[in-house]
Amino acid sequence: MIEQISIFFTIDMIYLWLNIGVIPFWFVLMFFPNSKICGIFVSSIFPIFLLSTVYFYLIYYFLVMGYDFFENFNLYFGIDSLKELFSESGFLIIFWTHFLAINLFCGSWIVADSRKFSISKILIFVPLIITYFIGPFGIFMYWLIRIFFAKKIALYD
Repeated sequence: MIEQISIFFTIDMIYLWLNIGVIPFWFVLMFFPNSKICGIFVSSIFPIFLLSTVYFYLIYYFLVMGYDFFENFNLYFGIDSLKELFSESGFLIIFWTHFLAINLFCGSWIVADSRKFSISKILIFVPLIITYFIGPFGIFMYWLIRIFFAKKIALYD
């Protein structure tokens, strides 16, 4: 059965499904952040469980294919080593899955935190879009908005 799954879910197919698969979650986060659907399907463990399943499948797939995961530690040796790692499809797809999961988690956190401070969904719309594309800058934008609603600058909660 796993062989049949691996024949269908090629790296290109997984990449396509990952990119299409996160769009409904982000759509709900941006347009229906206070809905029950958002709370059940997006702000829960559900999307992280799905992305983790893909992540573990990719690790299994590349282990079977003979990928040397110890080579991934070369990214700390310099920018050229990192560039070389990104030329490996195994590292790239695992990194991309990681990137999508973290950004979705951050978007979900923004929505949950904005509820706590009663921040309008219109105000968090742009930080959510920015978080989808370039996570840290979107979180920073949200933090600037949050300062005015929390009426304090907190480095931690």
